[in-house]
Amino acid sequence: MGNIYFDKEGYAITIGDRNYIGVNLFCASHIDVGNDVMISSGGGIFDHDSHSLDSEKRSNDVVDYIQEKKDWTHVNICNVKICDKSWIGYNVIILKGITIGEGAVVGAGSVVTKDVPPYKLVAGNPAIVIKSLV
Repeated sequence: MGNIYFDKEGYAITIGDRNYIGVNLFCASHIDVGNDVMISSGGGIFDHDSHSLDSEKRSNDVVDYIQEKKDWTHVNICNVKICDKSWIGYNVIILKGITIGEGAVVGAGSVVTKDVPPYKLVAGNPAIVIKSLV
């Protein structure tokens, strides 16, 4: 099983029934995992960018994070949803704001930067639709 990192106050993680979650979850807002979901090990699911793109605004992030006083106001944060019956392959990275549709499959090593429609197979970096599963 993966680890869960609650990166700031006000987070929520919802996990349904009959799941396997092998990745690390990095949550600053909300990650929602439905039912009958398989998520292999490696990779991670992030509902935030972790740091500002502006070097000055992130210059104290490491020290501030350790002291639990990191400033999150300049970090992009957006919920992630993994719908029922999805299968996420080994070493997949799912970025903030993504919805993985019901019954979708994400191929090993993919980086998901856009929503995945229900019952589609996606793969690659960035992940693209390879084929329909219905």
